[in-house]
Amino acid sequence: MDKNKIDRINALAKKAKTEGLTPEESTERQKLREEYINAFRSNLQSTLDNIVVVDKSGNQTKLKKKDGRN
Repeated sequence: MDKNKIDRINALAKKAKTEGLTPEESTERQKLREEYINAFRSNLQSTLDNIVVVDKSGNQTKLKKKDGRN
């Protein structure tokens, strides 16, 4: 997510606190938030995919998802 979109999210949040948002701005804010959350989750997932745990014996194991979780 680029800096301009993050700045726009912050500007809309500030405006919502001070004077309120129009329905169009509210919709825009929701779409930008969803895009931000998806980018954050994607970045976190790729970070977790690259983590390797090394035990005392020197064995390397990648992290695994817990059973029953997506």
